[in-house]
Amino acid sequence: MALEIEIYGKKPCPFCDRAKQLLDKEGHEYTYKLLGKDFNREQMMEKFPKARTFPQIVIDNENIGGYDNLCEYLDLRTYN
Repeated sequence: MALEIEIYGKKPCPFCDRAKQLLDKEGHEYTYKLLGKDFNREQMMEKFPKARTFPQIVIDNENIGGYDNLCEYLDLRTYN
């Protein structure tokens, strides 16, 4: 069963780019949402009140955190 993945990112953001590259490499489909286009800062704080970094990644409606958390979730701790 495919994962439902959303990335909430901004420009410029090297870790947002890494997250997209990793998911592409692993063959996962995802939706990329861009700050200022798809959501604003207020919406970001409502959805992720404890978040202090970008990207914020949601898998199957659960916020898993940022890029390092994505690597752990996919069990790819050595990917950089």
